[in-house]
Amino acid sequence: MKFPIPASILALLLLSGCRHTPGRELPDRGLSPTTDAGVVNVTIKVPTELDTMEMRVMYRSKTCIFTDHTASGIPYDRDGYQRMDLKPIQQEQSRLYEAKVPVDGGGSCNWTLSNITFGAEYRDTSAFGEGIESGRPAGMIVIFDDNSSPHGSWDFKVDGDLTVVRDYYPWFNESFLGGHGKSISLTTNGHFYLMYKAPHARSIYFEPVLHSNFLTRSVGPKVKQSGNRTIFYYPDGSSSFETYTKPNHAKLQAIRMAAEAQH
Repeated sequence: MKFPIPASILALLLLSGCRHTPGRELPDRGLSPTTDAGVVNVTIKVPTELDTMEMRVMYRSKTCIFTDHTASGIPYDRDGYQRMDLKPIQQEQSRLYEAKVPVDGGGSCNWTLSNITFGAEYRDTSAFGEGIESGRPAGMIVIFDDNSSPHGSWDFKVDGDLTVVRDYYPWFNESFLGGHGKSISLTTNGHFYLMYKAPHARSIYFEPVLHSNFLTRSVGPKVKQSGNRTIFYYPDGSSSFETYTKPNHAKLQAIRMAAEAQH
């Protein structure tokens, strides 16, 4: 049976190639998702300040392959790939958003689920000022095969279903090199996209817990010069340079827990 995905939330982007043998008709490379092999249920619990991002679902095919080239120009075969975009649906008036992703992408190319990218970002950046761009999201990538995602390989591996609850903090960054810009991001421990390999997961739950009252601000250097670095201003009034160009998560956790202990 065909998987019923409303046209209003589904956009297909053709990204793959199929090898063409002269004299043979090219197969239809379109996706035709079915529920025959089951679905992956993705649930995101979103804080009120945030909204879900459009979910990017990648399928791959060993039937429809194409030829790519290394940096030195050597040709090699790659699996074909197709992307399906959809928006998770809010469950009644709750903060839960859900999407059902078919494992089987169907079609003549026998598409199979490769990875899912999803998460949440600020729904309105104007609360932080005018001209503020939306920066890094509270994002997750779940990989189902042996291929890397668009953002790289996995950091964690799980055997079954997946539940992830993470503390996030707002991070306001002002940069000057390459043009003046301001952005508001969500930061946690680790990469901005938490990357998991979970080939057998059929239920995924993600809950970014946002601590809105503990904002970190950072200001980048105005002149590109040796020794000039971004300085971070933490919610307890302290400031420091950081090894990585993002707030120190352990420090933010300690600041929050100390403040909460006083109440």
